[in-house]
Parts: sequence; C-alpha cells; structure tokens
Amino acid sequence: MKPTRVLLADDHSLIRIGVRTLVEQLGGMEVVGEASDGRMALEMIKKHYPDLVLMDIGMAGMNGLEATARVTKDFPGVKVIILSMHATEEYVWQALRAGACGYLLKDSGLSELELAINAVMKGEMYLTPTVNKKVVMDYMERLDTDQTPIERLTRRQREILQLIAEGNTVKEIAWELNLSVKTIETHRSQLMDRLDIHDVAGLVRYAMRMGIIEPDT
Repeated sequence: MKPTRVLLADDHSLIRIGVRTLVEQLGGMEVVGEASDGRMALEMIKKHYPDLVLMDIGMAGMNGLEATARVTKDFPGVKVIILSMHATEEYVWQALRAGACGYLLKDSGLSELELAINAVMKGEMYLTPTVNKKVVMDYMERLDTDQTPIERLTRRQREILQLIAEGNTVKEIAWELNLSVKTIETHRSQLMDRLDIHDVAGLVRYAMRMGIIEPDT
C-alpha cells in the first residue's frame, strides 16, 4: 500500500520541524517537501503532486487561504488541511470557502492530527472540535450561492491586499510582484472601490477579519 504523500507549508521552520515529526510518527505517511510560503507551496505541489498539504493559514507574501484556493483550482486531486492558531468561525468559514477539507489547530496532539488526516483522505471533512461546526455550516449554507466581497477581487487584488495589510509600501509591492508602481496604484484603487474601504487602516482591519493576515502577523 502506497504511503500518503504529505507537503508541509508554514513560514516558521520550527513549526515545520514539529509537524514533520508528528506526521512521521504516523504509519503510512511520507513527507515529500516543505514550503515557507504560499507561492513556494504551489511550486512544490506542481513538482511533487502530494496527496495532502498541511497548510499554515497565516504566511507572508501569499497566505494559506489564497494558496488553498489556487490548489483547489489548479490541483483538484490534492487535499488541504489548514493549520491555524485561531478557532473563530470566520477563519474556519474562509478556509472552507477556499476549498480546504479540514481545519486543525496548531496545538492539536498526534491523535487529532491522525483523525484529521484519516478523515480527509477518506473524502470527509474534519473541523477541530473547539469550533462550533453548526455555526460554520449554517453560515456557509446561507452564503453558498453568493460571492463575498473578497471573492469578487481578482487574484492580483487579493495578493496586493495582503501585501498592503502586511505594511508594504506601493513601491515595495511593485518590486515584489515585478509590476509598475502605477499598476499597483490602479489595483489598490480598484480593490478599495470593490470593498468600499478607502484607507489603509481599514484594509488592514478587513484583512485580519477575513483571515488574510493573522492578528499577530
């Protein structure tokens, strides 16, 4: 029987080491790679095509939610379990909307990690027990047919929103994405219009609320 091939994505090397240690204690698991941000995770998935990604929700540059949405679209056979420090329904809902199959807290033990992986690999959904599952599922059902404001943004606008919320200047974002300052300013203006938020502080608060960056990022 082939082992379940796992990719780890987290921007903290010590956490990756800890998660790798736990995964390797489970039978039938093989860690095929590690990534320190969402973009690297996508590159590693393309290279190794794992069965499962354990994805940190709060990574700089490209967060786990955006990376998960791209995995769902570009690599539909790859399952994603989101790892997070936060058990708020909003974060869980955002993860599920992005296409994650599971949501697990980083302080979970080996037994819960095993439960989550087994459930997801059987095609089931796994949510950490500390979250109110009924609230999350009711929320998803109510909004299932409607795009949220964040989903109406383009991929590029979501990237720029995260970079703004992380404190980058327009020039720094232009350099990071290899685009002109004018192009970044245009995207920033458009995303502000779509979100009806017209100052940077408001964008930061929105990004935190929607799980694009974590409060401690």
